[in-house]
Amino acid sequence: MASLLIAAISLLYTSVGQAGGTAFLSLMAFFDMSSTEMRATALGLNIVVAAYSTWIFNRNKVVEWLILRPLLLSSMPASLAAGLIVLAEHTYKILTGLVLLLASAVMIMQRERAADRACETPLRASVSVGAVLGLVSGLTGVGGGVFLAPTLIALNWASPKQAVALSPPFILANSTVGFVGALFTGQFPSPNLALYTISALAGAVAGTIISLKWLNPRGIRFVLVAVLLAAGIRLVFA
Repeated sequence: MASLLIAAISLLYTSVGQAGGTAFLSLMAFFDMSSTEMRATALGLNIVVAAYSTWIFNRNKVVEWLILRPLLLSSMPASLAAGLIVLAEHTYKILTGLVLLLASAVMIMQRERAADRACETPLRASVSVGAVLGLVSGLTGVGGGVFLAPTLIALNWASPKQAVALSPPFILANSTVGFVGALFTGQFPSPNLALYTISALAGAVAGTIISLKWLNPRGIRFVLVAVLLAAGIRLVFA
């Protein structure tokens, strides 16, 4: 059951340029997985899904690396440092629940924009944004893409199309260093990670093939927001 849901999550998220870290955490919350497994498992699945999406986008030369580099410059060290922090079970679930609720709020408020990137990315601001997203990614196990895309669009640092292509490599980089940090602290993924990985990769491939041409982005967003809200409330108030 969990494998099928992971495949469905991966399909939906890759269709909108994300890896699915927030939804993976939501699913694990419903299955009452321990915090010692939740973070490492979510980060591991993020790596698989984001690696495939990054390969596809980079092969088609749609990743704006000039925008991404300063973000990664600060986000990767922050994610690694956060990955080395081990939170108590109750604290981790409260923090992760709040992040899921914030992610749902971001998705609710996000608006589609057709305009192209209109201004240069300020180096200092870009580094600051990257550090914050990297910290959240490493601490909780989310990839950061669900916050990155709307932030770039809201600040007019990237067009919606550019933001979608920038999210997978950002998620891949931060999830990888966060995963390494989690392993160093003795937090290991679920024993079923191999099976979950196959499901996530299958979903990512299908989501990329189907793409937004056949899916309604607003409908997908509605379902994802509902899942995030339910899981966030469950974690915060459990």
